[in-house]
Amino acid sequence: MEVRVIRAGMMTTVQDLGRRGHLAEGVPLGGAADPFALRVANLLVGNPEDAPALEITLIGPDLEFAEAAWVAVCGARFDGIPAWRPLRVEAGGRLKFGMRVEGCRAYLSISGGIDVEPVLGGRGTFLAAGLGGFHGRALGDGDMVRLLPSARHPTGHWSIDERVLPRYSPEPAVRVVPGAHALEYGTALYSGRFGVTPNCDRMGIRLGGPQLERSGRGDLVSAAVAPGTVQVPPDGHPIVLMADAQTLGGYPRVAHAVGVDMPLLAQLAPGDAVRFVASSVAEAHALAHAQEHRLAILRNGLAGKFNPS
Repeated sequence: MEVRVIRAGMMTTVQDLGRRGHLAEGVPLGGAADPFALRVANLLVGNPEDAPALEITLIGPDLEFAEAAWVAVCGARFDGIPAWRPLRVEAGGRLKFGMRVEGCRAYLSISGGIDVEPVLGGRGTFLAAGLGGFHGRALGDGDMVRLLPSARHPTGHWSIDERVLPRYSPEPAVRVVPGAHALEYGTALYSGRFGVTPNCDRMGIRLGGPQLERSGRGDLVSAAVAPGTVQVPPDGHPIVLMADAQTLGGYPRVAHAVGVDMPLLAQLAPGDAVRFVASSVAEAHALAHAQEHRLAILRNGLAGKFNPS
């Protein structure tokens, strides 16, 4: 089965939950910028949670299906596309994304999953290196995307409880734990509103607004960074690293976003804003445990809502 890309949208790539075990080689984790949305989209169509799906950024695609399929779109909301529920597309049917309503990235999961070869253990697209996903690049007009056969399909009429979803917002409060150089910046990170500049992508979000001034003046040795690390370059405007972040950085590390709030950052578009709230490692662990508990309840609740294909 194949899906034909009539219009590709602004940037539509194949993503999964990332490739682990290669940070020492300089290969970032990658995968979905909003892994929660991807996991739920896959659950809604009966796929494994780590199955590759399409990550859609700001402007959605127009897709034509050669055969009938079940799809789910989670994350950002677009006109004409019901979100957070399974949707059937008939053979020859088209799935056309309208104007973006809120958020930045949507995840389109298709029953069976997208048929792409793993590279270094992951099927997601790493654009900077041109590897993984669909020939290492974003989709283009006229591309044909292969799908795997689906083993089961949703049955009945139902929806999920939206209380399980992240609290997406154009100005979220994102919880962070102090970084290695937090004491050199005092409380400045927590006392202002930081705007999202157009200089943002899957590698990082550059923020405008209050300038953070460092009290120390010593040179720094490059150290490990990861998605969620908040760095402060010499101009004082923070950068939040995202899914395709480099593995080493030489800027001061003022904080690190807790994992459960990464989806809030992933859904920020230029012109949105963010406020940072001080947290702790213990709270971050508790929040992650609570999120996995909610997903387990959702997973169990969906178990009886599928029939074999």
